[in-house]
Amino acid sequence: MLEQLKIGNILFLDIETVPLYPAYGELPENFRMLWDKKAAYLKKEAETPEIIYHRAGIYAEFGRIICICTGMIGVQDDRRVLRIKSFYAPDEKNLLEAFGDLITRLCQKREIDLCAHNGKEFDFPFIARRMLVNGIKLPVIFDIAGKRPWEVRHLDTLELWKFGDHKHYTSLDLLASIFKIESPKNDIDGSQVARVYWEDKDLNRIVDYCRRDVIALAQLMLKFKGESLLEPADILVLDTL
Repeated sequence: MLEQLKIGNILFLDIETVPLYPAYGELPENFRMLWDKKAAYLKKEAETPEIIYHRAGIYAEFGRIICICTGMIGVQDDRRVLRIKSFYAPDEKNLLEAFGDLITRLCQKREIDLCAHNGKEFDFPFIARRMLVNGIKLPVIFDIAGKRPWEVRHLDTLELWKFGDHKHYTSLDLLASIFKIESPKNDIDGSQVARVYWEDKDLNRIVDYCRRDVIALAQLMLKFKGESLLEPADILVLDTL
């Protein structure tokens, strides 16, 4: 399968999410009750729903997307380049509409595969759920209900690395390390995103972190396909793809 993948048709992506509200104490009463029920299945014995509220951002019902970074590998001046496009805003609906427009335009031009690390368990369903919550029509590539597995154009580097070993989990950071790819976690990691967003109010720092994940993801796919890595000069941060 890896040999058959057309690298130029892959849209690499990563999302960053935060809890819907800055703190547990700011939850509306109905949401607080619902989070308490959810937390009952998540917390350890000594923990409370308030203590683990920072984890709410990983659940689409209690979190929202603040950044989506995308990248595609193409050719420019006879060399491979990775073009990066980022969508970020405090207004989740505007962010998702802009991202959805990009996906629709790309899919109209050619067959596109989406690729994320652990994307099938997290990024892809999270995006689809938050689009529905915001009243946005799902792009066809996310509307997978009733499709056969081979009709779903979702790639997952974690799944590719498993080679059928369903119990095995390997982080993108670890894979980057063993393949000698620059680590995407040299500033913050996912556990710190909510604090940086709500307390530090530094969305740009989160966007930069998200971009590095997309770069590492694209480089990892190149390694999976037995191809050479991109040089720093071949990574372009653009307004359009």
